Amino acid sequence: MQISEDALSDIGHNQLKMATFNLFNYLEPPNAFYDFEKIYTAHQWAKKQSWITDYLKQYQPDVIAFQEVFSIESLKNLSYEAGYPYFTTVGDPQIIDDFIYKRPVVAIASRYPITQTCGVQHDDALIHALGLNADFGYSRKVLRATIDLPHLGETDCYVVHLKSKRSTIDIAEHNDVTPEKRFIEQLRAQIVGGWGATVQRGSEATLLMSEIITRRESSQNPLIVMGDFNNSLSDGVLGHLLTNRLRFGSVFDSKAYLAKYVLNDAWDLYVKSLANNELDHVDGTRGDETQPTRTPTHYFGANSSVLDYILLSCEFDAGYHNSFYDVVAYSTYDRHLTHPDFETDDQSTDHAVVMVTCGLRS
Repeated sequence: MQISEDALSDIGHNQLKMATFNLFNYLEPPNAFYDFEKIYTAHQWAKKQSWITDYLKQYQPDVIAFQEVFSIESLKNLSYEAGYPYFTTVGDPQIIDDFIYKRPVVAIASRYPITQTCGVQHDDALIHALGLNADFGYSRKVLRATIDLPHLGETDCYVVHLKSKRSTIDIAEHNDVTPEKRFIEQLRAQIVGGWGATVQRGSEATLLMSEIITRRESSQNPLIVMGDFNNSLSDGVLGHLLTNRLRFGSVFDSKAYLAKYVLNDAWDLYVKSLANNELDHVDGTRGDETQPTRTPTHYFGANSSVLDYILLSCEFDAGYHNSFYDVVAYSTYDRHLTHPDFETDDQSTDHAVVMVTCGLRS
C-alpha cells in the first residue's frame, strides 16, 4: 500500500502524531513466549491483531514505536495494511527449543519515509568508567530510525524498552529447606536482584543519553525518544534523561547550548502548552483545565505508575525560539486497563498506549 504525496502532505501539514505501544507478547501461534504452554489460540491471536488494528485506525498516529515484538513479519504486515508503508526494527528475538521465544525486540512504523536504521551502540570507554563488565549490553537493543518528517526533515527517532524491575537473580527450588530459609533466599534475591535490575536500567539510560548527545552534535537532527522505560522519570535512576541545567557551566553555556541537547517530557510540554494557550484538556488528563493530572500507563496490584514516555527535543518546545511544533494534545489510552470488556480486551496489552499530537507553529 502506497500513500500519495498529496495525502501525506495533508496528513502532516498542520499536525504530527506519535505513539508508543507496548504490544505485550506479540507472538504468532503456534510459537510460544517464554515457556511451552504460553501459546495463543488462533482465535486469541485474531482478537489481538484486531485490537491493535482498531487502535491504529481510531487514533491514526503518524509514527508508532512498538515494544515486545516477537513476530516481526506479522507486525510489519499488520502495519502495512493499517496504512504504514514504512517499518523497521533491529535484531531478532531469541528462540530456544525451536518454538519458544524470549528477548523480544522493538520496532517502529511510519507513514513517512524511514531513511536510515541502526541499533544504538555504546561507548566502551564509558563502560569502563562506569565500572560495568566489558560485555555489558542493552537488555533489549535500542532502535534508532531516521524519519523524513514534514517541516522537520530527517528526525532521529529512538525506540527503547529498558530493563524491567524483575530481579536479576533466580532462586533455585529446594524442597529440603525450612520455610524461614526459603523466605530469606527470596528476600535476598529481591534486594540484591532488584538492585541489579536498577543498575542495568540506569546504566542503559545513561549510555543511551550519551549516544543521543553525540549523535545530535554530528547530525543536528531533531530528536524523539519513545518507549517503555520501566521506571518513572521522576525517579533518580532515570532522572538524568531530563537534565535541564549544567551544574558547573556558565550562564552563557546554558542559554546558548543546553536547550539544544536536552530532552523534554512530552507531558511537560503539553502542560506548558495548556498554560500558554488555555487549551481544553483531552483524554489522558484527569482534573481541571489548569492542573491536569497525568494518567498512569501501568498497574501492578494496587499500585499504578507512568512507565511509557515520549521525549522530545527543543524543536517541539514552543518556548524555544526556533521550534517548529507545539505539543497540543496528550492521550493515554487505558480503557482496557481501567474498564476492561472481556469480549474486546482480553487479548489487548498490560500497558496504556501513549500518543502526543504536535501542532505546527504559525
